[in-house]
Amino acid sequence: MFDLAVFTLSMVLLAVTVFARIPLHNWWLRACEFPRVQIASVAVITALLSLITEPPWQLYSLAASLLVVVIQLWRIFPYTPFGPLELKNAEPGNEDRCIKLLVSNVLTPNRNAQGLIKQILEHQPDIVLTLESDDWWGEQLQNALSDTWPEVVSIPLDNLYGMHLFSRLELQGLEVKRLIQDDIPSIHCWVILRSGERVRLHALHPRPPAPQESDTSLWRDAELLLVGKEIRDHAGPTLLIGDLNDVAWSRTTRMFTRVSGMLDPRRGRGMFSTFHAEHRLLRWPLDHIFVTEHFTLLRMERLQAFGSDHFPILATLCHRPSRSDENDKPEPDGGDREDAKETINAARTAARASV
Repeated sequence: MFDLAVFTLSMVLLAVTVFARIPLHNWWLRACEFPRVQIASVAVITALLSLITEPPWQLYSLAASLLVVVIQLWRIFPYTPFGPLELKNAEPGNEDRCIKLLVSNVLTPNRNAQGLIKQILEHQPDIVLTLESDDWWGEQLQNALSDTWPEVVSIPLDNLYGMHLFSRLELQGLEVKRLIQDDIPSIHCWVILRSGERVRLHALHPRPPAPQESDTSLWRDAELLLVGKEIRDHAGPTLLIGDLNDVAWSRTTRMFTRVSGMLDPRRGRGMFSTFHAEHRLLRWPLDHIFVTEHFTLLRMERLQAFGSDHFPILATLCHRPSRSDENDKPEPDGGDREDAKETINAARTAARASV
């Protein structure tokens, strides 16, 4: 019975690993991409347990477990401190060309606003983006921050997709868009650095592929890829921030980086897993800060929990276009542009049909 149990578990892990590679938008397939660290960890355990099982189960269990470990580590290795840096480190100085960003999904029912505000006041970011912030959260944040962060974009919603953006830097060309679905807003603007240079900023929080939200990842994937195409076409210094409801190593996020040409500051530094704040063994990186090759990274850190199911994340980036050639800009694979176009068109068609 023990031998069969180990074999069965190893085969389940292998099946989940294979499911994650299927290029469909079903929520349960895309969910298989999230717990790669956890799957690899359990596979190590089943590999060890298989050593004390009897033939023929031993060989089958060990082979399946080791295959799972190799596949999963291949995906998550770039997001460990042992992988190569994708975005280079910033040199000291040039503070007027740097921008500090804080991103936080506050969890709408959470009422510990002071826990977040205290951290904002401590770290003094140039831009604060909150997700899932409703009217109550907007009022708390405005009362505490609007004097120091006078540029405010307020989109309070009760559907878990409200957004608030506070900036001490000047914002220009501000647009609030509903890119794919009418109830999912996003923020797009120019940020004027202290040096006078302009940087494009996109703030997103697409709908997740989850049974209680959507049975498909199509909406999320299309929104991310649509902005990715715009970023590639713009070709200027750009930042994209938000809770993307996707992990850094997923098929969609990796395609987004290739389509947009954006870099992930986590690669070569660590995962900076922001969800779930209350479950240490079930965490993955859902909150993101992506940049174009025009930037270098001064510092990145995950902040303290404050009652939300997400940790805040903080990063300081410096606009250094003269060092662009040092960064390895992702380029589209052969079918990326066509896949992105098909995903966007399918989402738009589905959105029109649902009206």
